[in-house]
Amino acid sequence: MTRVLDAARSIGRRGAMVALGAIALALVPLWGPRVLRHLAFFRIRRVEVEGLHFLSPTDVLSKLDVDTTMSVWTDLAPLEQRVAGHPQVKEVSIERRLPGTLLVRVQENLPVALIPTREGYRPVDVGGRPLPIDPSRVMIDLPLLLRTDRAALQLLSDVRGGHPALFGRISDVRRVDRDELLLQMDSFVVRGSPDLSADRLADIIPVEGDLARRHRRAVELDLRFRDQVIARVQ
Repeated sequence: MTRVLDAARSIGRRGAMVALGAIALALVPLWGPRVLRHLAFFRIRRVEVEGLHFLSPTDVLSKLDVDTTMSVWTDLAPLEQRVAGHPQVKEVSIERRLPGTLLVRVQENLPVALIPTREGYRPVDVGGRPLPIDPSRVMIDLPLLLRTDRAALQLLSDVRGGHPALFGRISDVRRVDRDELLLQMDSFVVRGSPDLSADRLADIIPVEGDLARRHRRAVELDLRFRDQVIARVQ
């Protein structure tokens, strides 16, 4: 009987220890970083940045503002907020790669057009916001807009995202009147309505191919009429 009771007590103690261990593991996210951030083994020794197009790693690092005295277990939310404060940053996420690396993933507000200002042409994003990119220092090839035009900017952004090769062929976009956009391509113009979509603009590609097979060249393609591409050729 005594042996049975001792065995029961032993099993009970082991069960209690397992339960305490499980609780401790569950609480690691709460107490772990507070303890681990004081260990030199987890100090930041490297920062990796991904997703950059026009921003430089130095731009991101200056916003991040970390050094080797800090731990990778520091709270990442304030670091993300600092980087997100850069006007060219659309989204940012930071993760730890133990023991001493921070990985910063950045999604930029990409420029979609150049708009004239008193200081010269400035790159702007889809919302028409000027971006801190100096065209005299960075090789940048973007369509020109004479003024901020929301419909034109949205179209350019959609074309850039869905049809990048086609985007690279657009040299400027201008509004002829309230109901018409004029896009200057590499060798011809395209006429479209203000609600012209990126996929609708891509309809010119098979038309170009068909004309090329017939040894003809378009000087103007008109997309203003539903389900039609009207070509004026030479």
